[in-house]
Amino acid sequence: MTFATARVFAVRAGARMMYRAPALSTAAASRHLSSIKPIYTAEASATGGRNGRAVSSDNVLDVSLSLPKALGGPGGAGKTNPEQLFAAGYSACFQGAMGVAASKLKVKLPESNTVRGVVHIGKDSAGNLGLSVELYVSAPGLDKEVTQKVVDLAHTICPYSRATKDNIEVKLAVV
Repeated sequence: MTFATARVFAVRAGARMMYRAPALSTAAASRHLSSIKPIYTAEASATGGRNGRAVSSDNVLDVSLSLPKALGGPGGAGKTNPEQLFAAGYSACFQGAMGVAASKLKVKLPESNTVRGVVHIGKDSAGNLGLSVELYVSAPGLDKEVTQKVVDLAHTICPYSRATKDNIEVKLAVV
């Protein structure tokens, strides 16, 4: 991958460090975006790997990362990990897709609906690390069959679901 410029800088703001990733050249960027026309772009950088820090380009997200004890790491109170971030992002995105699906099906979702994401990391049959996801949907007061129809349609709409299709196992459950 070629970079237009290697602009890496750090700005000390109290105890926080900010890292800006090098910009992709126009040719490199166009190779990565050939399948979609971006409407919104999120950017974040990680330093220190699983025992480091992740910061969004606007500094709204600024989290300390720690490898979970189950994976041989130190764990760490007040620290998160990529699996928790993926579970949160997928849950939020899926809930948004449920709103679109409900609208298409002319169903009113209860405001108290929730999506709980569970992300597992483990070894596959070849010994490689892989992920699987479970999404538990609750829509109090809405018939379970109707909720299932919303969930099934949302799974075809949600960008996270589309990105994981035929890639990782995703279990959907209406609870």
